[in-house]
Amino acid sequence: MANEVRLTKEGFERLKAELEQLKGSERLRIAEAIREAKSHGDLRENAAYHEAKLNQARLEQRIAELEKAVQVAKVVEVEEGEHSSARLGSKVMLLDLEFDDEFEVLLVGSFEADATQGHISITSPLGEALLGKEEGSEIEVSAPGGTTRYRVKGISG
Repeated sequence: MANEVRLTKEGFERLKAELEQLKGSERLRIAEAIREAKSHGDLRENAAYHEAKLNQARLEQRIAELEKAVQVAKVVEVEEGEHSSARLGSKVMLLDLEFDDEFEVLLVGSFEADATQGHISITSPLGEALLGKEEGSEIEVSAPGGTTRYRVKGISG
């Protein structure tokens, strides 16, 4: 992990909420699963016990990762309203020039990226191509599936 994790204020709050939930109710749930599995006897051939211990290790790894991110996080304040160029925290409306399809993305730091939610990292090929672009700009994004062209239709907050 880099020395600095750039996050929007909302991303930082989500990170802290996830950390709190993992350290509280999720730890308790896994501890109960381990206790339950232990009560079934021989641990050498107890698949439920081994699964619960694996889940515990994954949980502790995620907690450590989140704690480190919270420590080194740099929250980037995003002003609401219209902006002339895309930057961290910007909502960008794009037009796919090949398929004539419009969609919106939110430019975020790599730690809070989630393409299924439209949260695109500023370090991804699309995010990097959008940084600093203004409404009306056309960009080309090279990805493993080929090159795609987009037009920036609007930028806000």
